[in-house]
Amino acid sequence: MSQTFLLSSVALAALAASAVPAWRRLELSRAKHPSLTGHSRMAKRVAAQLPGYAYDDQRFYDSDGAPHDVVARRRAGFEALSRLLKTRHAQSIAATRAARPSVSDLQFTSSYRVPFQYSPHVREHLPVGAFMQAASGVTMQDLDGQVFYDLTGSYGVNLLGVDAYKECIAEGSRIAEPLGPVLGAYHPCVLENVHRLREISGQDEVSFHMSGTEAVMQAVRLARYHTRRTHLVRFCGAYHGWWEDVQPGVGNPLQPHETYTLREMDQRTLQVLRKRRDIACVLVNPLQALHPNNGAPGDSSLVDSSRRASFDRVAYTEWLHELRKVCTERGIVLILDEIFVGFRLAPGGAQEYFGVKADMVTYGKTLGGGLPIGVVCGRADLMKRYREERPADICFARGTFNAHPYVMGAMNAFLKRIETPQVKALYDDLDERWNGRARDLNERLEEAGLPVRVANLSSIWTVLYTSPGRYNWLLQYYLRAQRLALSWVGSGRLIFSLNYTDADFEQVAERFVAAARQMQEDGWWWHDAALTNKAIKRGILREMLAQRFGI
Repeated sequence: MSQTFLLSSVALAALAASAVPAWRRLELSRAKHPSLTGHSRMAKRVAAQLPGYAYDDQRFYDSDGAPHDVVARRRAGFEALSRLLKTRHAQSIAATRAARPSVSDLQFTSSYRVPFQYSPHVREHLPVGAFMQAASGVTMQDLDGQVFYDLTGSYGVNLLGVDAYKECIAEGSRIAEPLGPVLGAYHPCVLENVHRLREISGQDEVSFHMSGTEAVMQAVRLARYHTRRTHLVRFCGAYHGWWEDVQPGVGNPLQPHETYTLREMDQRTLQVLRKRRDIACVLVNPLQALHPNNGAPGDSSLVDSSRRASFDRVAYTEWLHELRKVCTERGIVLILDEIFVGFRLAPGGAQEYFGVKADMVTYGKTLGGGLPIGVVCGRADLMKRYREERPADICFARGTFNAHPYVMGAMNAFLKRIETPQVKALYDDLDERWNGRARDLNERLEEAGLPVRVANLSSIWTVLYTSPGRYNWLLQYYLRAQRLALSWVGSGRLIFSLNYTDADFEQVAERFVAAARQMQEDGWWWHDAALTNKAIKRGILREMLAQRFGI
């Protein structure tokens, strides 16, 4: 009897012990976003099975089942657009074609501007010049002398306007010239830079790196080193650079091993953070406030009109404060990745804008005064790279070009510039100004009966589409025809420098509406009741299955 009782007790104990990890695993699964973006391993498996194929000349124009007269309008409009771009930008296009075979980045970006089924036809007939010869104010000039309004923002670098960065670089060169490119020793201006960065970040210590990606890498390494925990938490869709741990899934040749990709703005995620003991840090990119749990909205994935974006400052602020509280309770390092939004939302960055204090902050892009830079600011106990009591236990991080004198000089010029009355004035009523401009453009688009809208996080914008369609990705080419310069992701991200005047923006708004009007007149936004976003996706799935299995 006692032996039977003992065996039963052991069995129950074993069952209970196995139930705890199973429940933890279930909690973790529930905290993941239900999309493929939230399941990086599954995303890689699916991506490995997707077949490559391209539409022929006819299918290119009627992939949504449009009637013959609409297809004819599209073909005529496409040919006219092709002639215009090829004629107007001939030298820029020729230089790009000459460079493409030898520049791998150009091969990638030119292939992924649009959904892959359309890409070969677009590359042949709608080439885009990748070369510019001059920039001033809020405009850029290509090799043919064509002047564009700049909506690229140099991937976020260009906060104050290109002229300001030219001046920062020139001033930085004058500051650094007596020392020159001497590496290892610090230029004296580093003292001033560190003092100012400590004030801005509210943190104790600073380390310099060569890029934003590298700064994030070091912040994560230090968090793991000091917490002695293995895993980092990133949020679904967020970008933190292209290295393995923070870019799991598609685009990374390795599977994630010590990364959890969880839902942002979700209580189930907080529950996981409260209970797991292996989480070293949480990475937050405040840019995700514009499109939580969705990836960067590039036009290469714009297969229908289901792109969504909106910014709720109150809701996102509440989320960050809840996250801060849980991280504090559990000894998890909260890292705010301000590589992209740093200084764009407020002089003190996202910490000031959302009123939350991180344990570590990473900066980059605009902070270098136009030159490459990555910076980590953090608490003293987290920034230390060694242990006095165990001298061989270190967290090594150095780089040949860290704190390069010319970069430090340009940074010094930038940090001084943002203290000037002229730049401080740019932050006055910043949200009201940019929200008003977005509202004005949306009103114009609505009045014109165009199925296009914009959403914004201050001066960072994305373009949305209000009726189902397969050709929304073409808008980027109509915008270019109106001499609006976009980055290679197309209409997914427009980035304005803060020196845009009302007159400058008026020009952009007029050109934007004109581009959308022409695209509508050319028939690309035709749709009927059967053309829903769900029907479009089902149709594409059928195409892929047919290609995959040779049907």
